[in-house]
Amino acid sequence: MSDGEHTPETATEHARRSGGMHRLRNYFLTGLIIAAPLFLTIYITWGFIVWIDSWVTPLIPTAYSPDTYLPFSIPGFGLLVAIISITLIGFLTANLVGRTAVSWGESLLGRMPVVRNLYNGLKQIFETVLSNRAKSFQTVGLIEYPRKGLWAIVFIATGTRGEVGHRLSEERDDMVSVFLPTTPNPTSGFLLFVPEADVIRLDMTVEEAAKLVISAGLVSPDFNGDDGDDGDNPPLTGPPGAVVEGGSPIKVDATLNRP
Repeated sequence: MSDGEHTPETATEHARRSGGMHRLRNYFLTGLIIAAPLFLTIYITWGFIVWIDSWVTPLIPTAYSPDTYLPFSIPGFGLLVAIISITLIGFLTANLVGRTAVSWGESLLGRMPVVRNLYNGLKQIFETVLSNRAKSFQTVGLIEYPRKGLWAIVFIATGTRGEVGHRLSEERDDMVSVFLPTTPNPTSGFLLFVPEADVIRLDMTVEEAAKLVISAGLVSPDFNGDDGDDGDNPPLTGPPGAVVEGGSPIKVDATLNRP
């Protein structure tokens, strides 16, 4: 046979092989999309429970620990004890006797040079965050940072108060305190004092903004603006579970039967 007679069969076999590899790749991506978030969530949650248990469990008397009577340990028992203990402390300090005991303990700490500064600083942070939890860090905004023309996501904390607010009020009015998170770890960042007029407030939630920061812009929340879709530059999106590659959406579906 001539080479021309083998060409149709070779092309068909190549197409069949390529289609099989394409399906396998999509199966793998589908499994990765489903399994990776699930296992990471379980891993982080389990790590947090084990960390709390490692701190609390050694403080529990042996007679009250279930590990003494069972042939296996119960994960999460230390976390449960910690939650109950914190709630009980809050209940006890809500009355006159509890407040008196707390005041006596604080006065004792106030006589310790290094410890009192640490305690007072931490107490002020927790009181500020928890007492203003309905207002603080509930709004997301944009500011020009680190220079004009570059924009960064910030979490708006509150209006600038204290000496900083007083000093800045001499130069400008309506200053706000914002937290600028870093990528991919939004728990670290920078505290900035910005004029209210320089902040563009966004409609997205803090959770959506955190996802945007952690993913380095890959996970963007849905937004239905008044301007409609941009016809010149349509977004690179596809159906749910699609992976965008080379400007075209590739459907990732475990039921895919053809390339």
